[in-house]
Amino acid sequence: MALPQPPTALPQYLQESELSQETRDMISTLPREKGWVANHLHQYQGFWHSSRQMQGVLACQKHFQAQDSDILLVTTPKSGTTWLKAILFSLVKRGEHYHPDPQHHPLLTKNPHVLVPFLELNLYLEKPVPDLMTSYAPPRLFSTHLPLVSLPESVKDSACKVVYLCRNPKDTFVSLWHFTNRLRPEGRGTNPLEEALEKFCRGVSLYGPFWDHVLGYWNESLKRPERVFFIKYEEMKERPGFHLRRLAEFLGCPFFPEEEAQGVVDNILRLCSFETLSNLDVNKNGKLSSGEEHSAFFRRGEAGEWRNLLTAKMAEQLDRITEEKLQGSGLKF
Repeated sequence: MALPQPPTALPQYLQESELSQETRDMISTLPREKGWVANHLHQYQGFWHSSRQMQGVLACQKHFQAQDSDILLVTTPKSGTTWLKAILFSLVKRGEHYHPDPQHHPLLTKNPHVLVPFLELNLYLEKPVPDLMTSYAPPRLFSTHLPLVSLPESVKDSACKVVYLCRNPKDTFVSLWHFTNRLRPEGRGTNPLEEALEKFCRGVSLYGPFWDHVLGYWNESLKRPERVFFIKYEEMKERPGFHLRRLAEFLGCPFFPEEEAQGVVDNILRLCSFETLSNLDVNKNGKLSSGEEHSAFFRRGEAGEWRNLLTAKMAEQLDRITEEKLQGSGLKF
């Protein structure tokens, strides 16, 4: 007679047993909706977060002390975050890691999310007050999905640089749908596409509403172009060398003529390409400390893939909302 199997332990990103009392008290006061992966999403400062994620958000807001030399990569979820993390790391740390032997580059053995960690999803979730002073040499590279309104005050008060990446909302939605389906617990099945789209259009998605998130940083980039570098995934894909040089200028680490002659720009783009990164052993195997498989962050990496999944009616719905939300802003997708 076969013995009953013990229930499979939930991955850490789905566990809520270690939430602090402060987080539980805060969550109890917030609007709540059914989550895409976790049980619930909670609306905080106008945007939606999972229960576990809320703990990292609150700790990050309370304790993170930005330095003027910090670089913060901010993205909407599923907009090319992993790719731009690799590019930023290779760009900013190139003197330290890239020369003279690219065969030992950290990206060959470490996932980009390890090299450029999330503040609220990693550092401040695993430890409420992490030691960032001794663990990260300046310029420190961090990332976040936080909307502008939720950034720690120290970021707003410092001279640190913000690089903001977003993506066509149709591709963002499709990528988010695929990604969250992969992270859902066994037995819960796939999120119905129509149900997920309805939530996304209402703004009920991780760090949504998408349009409010994007507009916050777009307007900030217009007001403070020396502080906020705004770029779309599609632009970076179309002219990667041009925008990599723009990024280097913005961050104060332009490419020298000798580096141009040595092909450093092309080497960085080749190392950080979807083809290279997705085929590295470290990204085909292994997991983040929170339990997500590295391979989950590498699916297709293409622009315009929404055409393979969305009906004409769905695409029109997203286009209509985008036009309404961005009207008068000067931003277009």
